[in-house]
Amino acid sequence: MEFTIPRVSFPKPGEPGARRSRVLWLVGSSFIVLLLAYGSCTTYVRPGQAGVKQIKFGMGKGIEPIVYGVGLHYVGFGETMHRFPTRLQVLELTSSRNEAAQDQVEGHRTTSAINIQTSEGYNVRVDATVLYRVSDPLRVMRSIGPGRLFEDSAVIPRAAQDLRRTLGELDAEDFYRGTKRMEKAREAQVQLAAELKDKGIEVVQVFVRKYVYDARYQNAIEQRKIQDQTVYKNEAEAKSATANAAKNKIVAEGAAAVQVELARGEAEVKKLEADADLYRRRRAADGDLLVKLAEAQGTELENQALRGVGSENMVGLRMAESLRNTQVIVLPTDGDGGTNPLDLKSMLRRFDVRGE
Repeated sequence: MEFTIPRVSFPKPGEPGARRSRVLWLVGSSFIVLLLAYGSCTTYVRPGQAGVKQIKFGMGKGIEPIVYGVGLHYVGFGETMHRFPTRLQVLELTSSRNEAAQDQVEGHRTTSAINIQTSEGYNVRVDATVLYRVSDPLRVMRSIGPGRLFEDSAVIPRAAQDLRRTLGELDAEDFYRGTKRMEKAREAQVQLAAELKDKGIEVVQVFVRKYVYDARYQNAIEQRKIQDQTVYKNEAEAKSATANAAKNKIVAEGAAAVQVELARGEAEVKKLEADADLYRRRRAADGDLLVKLAEAQGTELENQALRGVGSENMVGLRMAESLRNTQVIVLPTDGDGGTNPLDLKSMLRRFDVRGE
């Protein structure tokens, strides 16, 4: 903290106001001294931080067993307040420039990616993220040291070591299998958390975000995947052809069943039509029989009527009906040319007709 002391001209002794000017000078000088002492004997712990005081001289030399929270705290001569972050910290192990650009953000540290040698001898470059926080600043100060030494001395080397050991147990192709890769990442998290817990650091999560094979293995993987995809494609085509054949068989069987049902339906229709025609003919024959019987009964009744009383009248009426449109010719009944229409024999002789 810097202060500028203005130049002040004071009146000479004996001049008016000399005593009062001297008093003001003493008060101002004392205030400036107090400001300088206050600025050099206090420190401010900001939000998201915790302080640990170190005493360098005197009987209480060493680390004071108190964690100071947010606020203004007294720091005496020979004492230093070391501040530690309490918020979540992010460690990025990556070679990406975009990730490296975030290294300027407080609590975000970026270092190089991890080179893993698999059990087969191939190299895999892995990008990982470690989330952690300082849970006990006092223990961090005692076991590691002040400032952000915990990053370079503990978190970064231990995280890289545990990830190399756990991920190195995988085959190169196992990185494609998400379950195995995540299982090894959790194993690395457990080991790292156990190692840093005694140092006052809590490991929250470990992520394996990206992995890149070397060119030699990448080409082999691509060729193998192409072959696998070709096999899968041929198998899929064979299954598709089998499925199409089964579908066509089902369609043909269905069409045949439809034709059978249609033929059966047409046969049923023909049978119904034949039954209906037979029924119609039977009913028509029954009707004709009833009509014929009625006509025969009527004829029989007419015959009975003709044989009974009044039959002569009926015969006459019938003859009258038959002669209704007959032309009448008058013939003489006496003399040589007379004709008796009721004398059939004479009429036959007249017309030269011989009887049998």
